[in-house]
Amino acid sequence: MKTLTILYIGRNQEITDTMNRLLNAREEWKGITTCLEEEALVMVKDIPIDLVLLGNGISAAAEEKLRADLIRIRPALKIIQHYGGGSGLLYSEIMTAIA
Repeated sequence: MKTLTILYIGRNQEITDTMNRLLNAREEWKGITTCLEEEALVMVKDIPIDLVLLGNGISAAAEEKLRADLIRIRPALKIIQHYGGGSGLLYSEIMTAIA
C-alpha cells in the first residue's frame, strides 16, 4: 500500500502539533504540518504531497489565495477544509477526499 502524504496548514501551533501526531499515528499516512503559508508552498513544490488539509483560523481571503497558489504549483492537488473533531472524523475526511 502506498503511503499517503498529507500536509496540514493551520494557524494555531498547538492544534498543528496535535494534527502532526494524529496524521503520523497511522502507518499508511505521512503527516507534514506548518503554520506558515510560505513554508507550505515550498513543501508542495519539493515534496510529493497527496492531500492538503486547511485548518481553522485561515481567513476566507487568505484561504482563497492559498488555494490558488497551491493549485498553480500542483494543479491536480486535492485540498480540503479540516473542521476539527476526533481522529474518526479526520480519518473520514481524508478517506472521502482520496476516494
